[in-house]
Amino acid sequence: MLIREIQEKDNQAVEHLIRTCLIEFEANKEGCAWSDPQLGVFSEVYQPEKSCYWVVEMAGEIVAGCGIGPVESKPNVCELQKMYAFKEARGTGIASQLLEIALAFAKQYYEECYLETFSNMEAANRFYQKNDFIALASPLVETPHYACDKWYLKHL
Repeated sequence: MLIREIQEKDNQAVEHLIRTCLIEFEANKEGCAWSDPQLGVFSEVYQPEKSCYWVVEMAGEIVAGCGIGPVESKPNVCELQKMYAFKEARGTGIASQLLEIALAFAKQYYEECYLETFSNMEAANRFYQKNDFIALASPLVETPHYACDKWYLKHL
């Protein structure tokens, strides 16, 4: 497996990855990543200095990805964004490697890392808790992802 920064040629594959995972977890609805207008142009979205998106290639195909981006109203807080993996990549340790890369990047610019997810993504919730993300009772900030029902924060 190869982990690398997203390139323009990856945009469609990453959108397919995210939409497939959202359908799997019945999150193909408004108020979450499903309705993000920038979903198919991540190579452009993640260009600013304090942002990055990584993809995982296996046999030449994109099988996972995640990003770090700023939280607009909180200059010292970033957000772990769009962390998804196809079923075949789950349980391989790739999520841990992706998270390690993302958090190492985040530490260069931010003090805390926030994320939003769904309670029915049980394995993901266990993964975040195992990696020292603390569950919050409500969102840290108001975002377009109002359908999410789980929020976490980690001190970097």
